[in-house]
Amino acid sequence: MADHGTVEYATATGNDYPAHENSYARFVHFTVVGILYAITVLLGLATGGVMGHWLLAAAVFVIGLVCAVPAIFSGTKTSSIVAFVICFLIFAFAGLSPS
Repeated sequence: MADHGTVEYATATGNDYPAHENSYARFVHFTVVGILYAITVLLGLATGGVMGHWLLAAAVFVIGLVCAVPAIFSGTKTSSIVAFVICFLIFAFAGLSPS
């Protein structure tokens, strides 16, 4: 269809595979931390909106944010997992306690 010019292909020199692996690892890490934070926010909204314990919900929001920010920058998922477990326990406590 377009036979009026020469085809030029861009070629990269060298192998950048370690950089690709590093980018993929960071993407997976950010995704896991983001999903855990989103679930933590949903636990907080359920604690406050459904159960009516807004003070506990505020604690869930603060704990989730305080633990998610360092987890993103440090490269470890431990603080996000700990925040998720603590917030789930707060959610369970609010669900089991009488209103």
